[in-house]
Amino acid sequence: MANRLSASLSPYLLQHADNPVDWWEWGEEAFAEARRRDVPVLLSVGYAACHWCHVMAHESFEDDEVARVLLEGFVSVKVDREERPDVDAVYMAATTALTGHGGWPMTCLLTPSGDPFFAGTYLPREQFLALLDNASRVWAEQRDQVLASGAHVAQRLREVTGPPAPAPVPAEVLDRAVARLRTDHDDARGGFGGAPKFPPSMVLELLLRHHARTGSPDALAMVRSTCSAMARGGMYDQLAGGFARYSVDAGWVVPHFEKMLYDNALLLRVYAHLWRATGDPLARRVAEETADFVVRDLATAEGAFASALDADTVVDGHSHEGLTYAWTPAQLEELLGPDDGRRAAALLEVTPGGTFEHGASTLQLLADPDDPAWWSEVRARMLDARDRRPQPARDDKVVTAWNGLAVAALADTGALLDRPDLVDAAARAADHVLDTHVVDGVLHRTSRAGTVSAAPGVLEDHGDLAEGLLALHQATGEARWLAAAGRILDDALDRFVDDDGTVHDTAHDAPPLYARPASRTDGAEPCGASALAGALLTSAALTGSARHRAAAEQALAACGSVAAAEPRFAGWTLAVAEAVLAGPLQVAVVGDGPDAEALVEQVLASPSPGMVRVAGRPDAPGVPLLADRPLVGGAAAAYVCRGFVCDRPVTTPDDLREVLARG
Repeated sequence: MANRLSASLSPYLLQHADNPVDWWEWGEEAFAEARRRDVPVLLSVGYAACHWCHVMAHESFEDDEVARVLLEGFVSVKVDREERPDVDAVYMAATTALTGHGGWPMTCLLTPSGDPFFAGTYLPREQFLALLDNASRVWAEQRDQVLASGAHVAQRLREVTGPPAPAPVPAEVLDRAVARLRTDHDDARGGFGGAPKFPPSMVLELLLRHHARTGSPDALAMVRSTCSAMARGGMYDQLAGGFARYSVDAGWVVPHFEKMLYDNALLLRVYAHLWRATGDPLARRVAEETADFVVRDLATAEGAFASALDADTVVDGHSHEGLTYAWTPAQLEELLGPDDGRRAAALLEVTPGGTFEHGASTLQLLADPDDPAWWSEVRARMLDARDRRPQPARDDKVVTAWNGLAVAALADTGALLDRPDLVDAAARAADHVLDTHVVDGVLHRTSRAGTVSAAPGVLEDHGDLAEGLLALHQATGEARWLAAAGRILDDALDRFVDDDGTVHDTAHDAPPLYARPASRTDGAEPCGASALAGALLTSAALTGSARHRAAAEQALAACGSVAAAEPRFAGWTLAVAEAVLAGPLQVAVVGDGPDAEALVEQVLASPSPGMVRVAGRPDAPGVPLLADRPLVGGAAAAYVCRGFVCDRPVTTPDDLREVLARG
């Protein structure tokens, strides 16, 4: 019999809808039930593409004895961390504080008031049962001590996880950050640190912006090294495009196979910007292939983008990581014939011993093929054969923040690479999110199949969606995207920022948790404060809004202490700081036809991190940069302004190139 989760919109919760566990969704009803029964709460947090979440589900949550123990002594609550990042954040802080590490699945025991008194991650069945037995006994025999311990833990966490004091991010902090990154850079294999190695997308964007502002050769060299290593290794899908979540080794050979929308959106933008800076054909190829992967494999029927492809492939009820993607030499020879099979194996590092499991190998492309036509044909045949294998599941919920990142990446890349189809895909996604996720003026976090969930939007949803809408405005010149971004940002300032300027991840009117999250760390994606800062800064440059400029600097300063201390975990904060120092540089192109297109091409070639741009007809309604900008002698013209002080308009690409080269 299906449990309460069968009514959920979350694919992760639906994976547990047939468990014998009497699951509840997060909410006041679950805690009221715990108070009524006078029992603790078992909180289990994970996400649909998580390998070890699947393992614990199979070992424990599908087990009748575990279900019986939970029913007798606990109220069991299941949370999708991607749907409720606020819940995940506060209890992950507890898990990290109590155990020294974090991860998913996250397993916590809470008092009926929500205070944590135990926290951990994956627990094998016998260890999990022992924990539940011990917790039940302690709850029955030492209740006062448990309640006091939980209250103490919650209070200490509120004290130590509160937002740090604001600190500015001047040029010297950026210089020190790049020097620190240079020390941490893996010169032999690209990236930073050792195994497991994650794609440092926002750090790479910082380094590209720093190179554009200062000319630093070290900054560009780190980007080129890391982007080449990631794109040629097993973490990149050499057949279909797109990046896996991370590499389990330091050499980018074996990935953890789930493909997340946010990773691919952030990396897509990096590779497009690397191509702009260098003309590197590898960067352009990877940018186009990754964009095509996002549009082809993650697009939903409603026009938005799904969250992820799973790490595992399920066959006969059993999960197998990498089954869809790995190859043996024998499989290649059977598909391609002996000669082409051996040739493909040599090209793709498919070895007799294997680089993965059970003698299979992930695919790497460490060097470009000698015969591109041959490789194109072989690649198509391999992809066709792979498509006939069992496929990983797709988490098709639509997350506002991640769709915002994808909209920004597709709009930006589509403009840079002259791919209007990508800009169109970005517009479809933005329309869906605005039409579906904004309910009575309030932005929500997720939807599925066109139905919005009750999960409230958090700060990153507002910042990342506004970032995408502003990128669309610059790519299309359409006023509606700028107006929508302004509404989202004003709502964020009203509901997430205190009178004293403190920036929170949850709105003032959100249901309270034991602590109010206020992250300042850019992890796998920008934190709420840095996302807000970046979007506000762009909005201010496009509109002249003094309120947005001041709020951008305030939100940036909120992340300043983390940026100074740990630049690897403040990539987007530092990238926004580069834009502050380099801008605002505002460029408006008026007119149409080939002359205007030639001017726009010059604008797109500029890597200035402080630049905003728009093109359209003079005095187009709702587009401030085009106001009072007439044609010059009846011809298309470009207006370039620095800090709201404007040069005389130019009408030729050469003159515009010269003006933009000044900074």
